[in-house]
Formats: sequence, C-alpha cells, structure tokens
Amino acid sequence: MMKNVPRDLSAWLIYLESLHPKGQAGIELGLARARRVSAALGQRPFCPIVTVAGTNGKGSTVAYLESILVRAGFRVGCYTSPHLLRYNERVRVDGRPASDAALCAAFAEVEAARRMAGNIPLTYFEFGTLAAWQVFAAAGCEALALEVGLGGRLDAVNLYDADVALVTVVDLDHQEWLGADRESVGFEKAGIFRAGRPALCGDADPPQSLLRRAAQLNAPLRRMGWDFGFAVMEASRLSWQYWRRQEDGRPRRRNFAYPGLRGKAQLQDAALAVAALETLADRLPVSAQAMREGLAQAALPGRFQVLPKRGDDPVLVLDVAHNPQAMRTLAENLAEMGFFDHTYAVLGMLADKDVAGSVAALRGKIRHWFLASLPGIRGLTAAALAEAVRQADPGASFSCHASPRAALAAAQKRTRKRAGENDRIAVFGSFHTVAAALEVLASARRSSNGQDRTGEGNAAHE
Repeated sequence: MMKNVPRDLSAWLIYLESLHPKGQAGIELGLARARRVSAALGQRPFCPIVTVAGTNGKGSTVAYLESILVRAGFRVGCYTSPHLLRYNERVRVDGRPASDAALCAAFAEVEAARRMAGNIPLTYFEFGTLAAWQVFAAAGCEALALEVGLGGRLDAVNLYDADVALVTVVDLDHQEWLGADRESVGFEKAGIFRAGRPALCGDADPPQSLLRRAAQLNAPLRRMGWDFGFAVMEASRLSWQYWRRQEDGRPRRRNFAYPGLRGKAQLQDAALAVAALETLADRLPVSAQAMREGLAQAALPGRFQVLPKRGDDPVLVLDVAHNPQAMRTLAENLAEMGFFDHTYAVLGMLADKDVAGSVAALRGKIRHWFLASLPGIRGLTAAALAEAVRQADPGASFSCHASPRAALAAAQKRTRKRAGENDRIAVFGSFHTVAAALEVLASARRSSNGQDRTGEGNAAHE
C-alpha cells in the first residue's frame, strides 16, 4: 500500500495542485509526461471514442452525445472541463458524476503509476485526464465522449486515439498557447485527427491548416454546410431539420424537436453530434427514438441557462461565455428571448481573455455592468474590467464589486427596486462567475428548506 497519499477527494485535489511547479492554474502543454504514466498504467482502448475540440460548443456537443447514447442503452463515459461546483462533474458515467470513491481509487492508481514511472510532475489536468480513463475502464463503459481542455494537438486528452474526431468552431482564444490567428489555432485543433479515421468540423469555413492536416492524414473530413448541416423550420418554431449529403449527392433530411439546450448555436452543436453518431452507426447503433429523446432532454448548466422568473425577481440568465465569439452568440441569444425593459450584466473574467473584444460584443445592450473581481493568479480585478468597459462601451454605466456574489447581490437589489418591471440579469464571463451565481441560488434554496451547509468550491480551469 502506498504511503503518504490523500484520504478523501478534497485532499486529493489539493495534492494534485502541488505536483507541478505551475500548480492547478498553470498550463504546460505536451504529451510526453502523461504518455509515460499512461503506459505505466497499461491503458489501452476498450470502446469507441469521440474526441471533441473547438473554441466554443465543446461541452454542449458532448452533452448531446452523452444524452443520446445513454438513451440508446450504452454505458457512456464523458470527460469535460472545467467544472462549475464540484470536480465530480468532470467525470460522468451514464450522465451521473463519478462518486468520490471512484475518483479517489482512480487517483491512487495514477499516483502509483506516476511514482513508478519516476515521479513525473503531472499537471492538474493531466492527472485528472488519466484518472478519468481509469474510472471509465473500471465502469465498463461502451462509449466515451472526451472534451479537449485546451487546443488539441498537445492536450492530455489527445493521448487517446479518437475513432471520430470533432472540431466545433475555430476562433481566437488562448492565443498565448494556440497562436494569434485562425490558421495557427486550426492547426492545433486538427491535432486530434487520426490517420484514416473520420473527422468532422462544425465550422463552415475552417482554416486551411485544418483542411491540410486532414488531407495529410487521409482522414475523411466532413464539414458543416457542405456534407451535413441544419435548417430552422420557419413554419414551425418547435422543430429544426438535420440533413446530410448522401453518396449520390442528394440530401437526406430528418426533423427534430428543438434541443434541450437553448440558443441558436445549439442547433449547430446538435447537428455535429448527430453527424458523429451517424459516422459510428455500425459500432454504436442509435434508434430514431433515442436520437429524438436524447436531443430534446440534453441538459448542461451554465450554457445559456434561463432561470424562470419568480415573483418580482428578474429573469436570470447564466452563460459561461468567456471569449468574443461566445459573447457574440450570447448577444444573439439574448436578442431572441423577447422584449425586456432592461438587461443588467454581472461580469467576471480571467486576465488571459480578450476582455475588450468580449465586452464589445454586447456594446449598447447592457443597462448597467456589475463588474466582479475574480480570485487567484488568473483572476481579473473589477477595476481592470472597468477600464475595458470604458474602452469597449464608452459611456456605459458600471460599478465595481469584490466578488461575483457581491456583484449579483447588487444587481438583484437594483432590479428589486423596480418591482414589477420586465428586467433580466445576465451572469457571464467565466465558469467562476457562473459557479458563484449557482452557489448563491443553491444557498438560497437550502435556507428556504431549513438547511445550512456549503458545497465544494470550484477549481475550474478555462
């Protein structure tokens, strides 16, 4: 039995942060370290794998894959990041977060292999990725949907060969790691492609670097808008149409009810998930009913999550959008919600994001910005956010707050003074910001139920 190992999940997560010089918030891309530990663990493919990369939409696409496959009767493992409230959210089996016991057992296995391989200094994400595989193998999963954490080519998830590789969209984010233009980013995302294996791209106009990489690998590439796609059924706001081009060039069409996740961009993610499962139909057959139910019942907190209005409280919208492309989508989704007298924003972001570009996507659409400081070495202060708002949305009204909780409380107080008015509060900018809002709401529910306990904090990594 190993000595000096943590005894519970909280202790393990603290331990993981200490293994690498850069800690939990640090990033060190590369597969060499994790590959050595994976070999020591004896990890081998045991079921079909769908790997999902892209600037935005990865989590939603994985949620659709998971929801459909579970309803088709498969035992499904999903790995996503970051989490909102509890680390367990990152590792799911059949739609349920892994238990503390399963994660601790997997962490112990990875730690033993890490020591055996020469005390390799794994990052927090690398350790967690290796452990997720151990959980899935122990659970006997029959299909895996793995979300890339950052980029693709050098991300720890890319240790595992995808049977179908998906790239959602290619835009700018994490430029210091992935490059300053779409061609550079596209090259990194295409790193998940495998020779001779199918690849799908949800971007109708992908960078040439992505197309070249697929051609070099002889990976059959299917593209949104060319080989498959979607259409909004204008005659009925309750359905949409998926299509794919058949070998004879004619499209085959299928109608679906609107997916469980809200927003126009969700049709793109849903279509990509359907196309992936069609590609794997010989290994993972899915009935039409499972497809319909899986799309309609997919759920994912924090992705344009609209909470119902209660009494005089405003409508609350939660969205983890944290880069300009995602903010533009958020602005479109807000515009399609219908009429609201005023929209108030609770914004908290990390310092390595394009804050000015993100704020500009909502220029002139926000009545008042409640700006929140985020903790940690990557957190941006409210004062720094204020400067970005001054530049990107001149003349905008804003106030600075010590935390997302304080910013949300101020926004709620402001809107409650307007009792009876048709207002909404949009909380966005980071997983940390949305997590704080969810914790506030959970605390309020516990108080109303006579309970008083706090949940596990967020150790998200965007």
